[in-house]
Amino acid sequence: MGVWYFLILFVGLLLICKGLFMKKQSLFIKKIGIVFVGLICISFSLFMFSPGSAEIISDLLNLE
Repeated sequence: MGVWYFLILFVGLLLICKGLFMKKQSLFIKKIGIVFVGLICISFSLFMFSPGSAEIISDLLNLE
């Protein structure tokens, strides 16, 4: 499962880089959206790397 968390982490980093280095200023809303989605991906992957996160997710989804 760690491979998928690394993949989400790298996708988040790529989205942030793409959002920060966009050339057109008219796409400011799109730029902020891309950076926000990248931050969500990074925070989710870091949360899933923390110990005990599997139990929290299983409690949220009512998995026994």
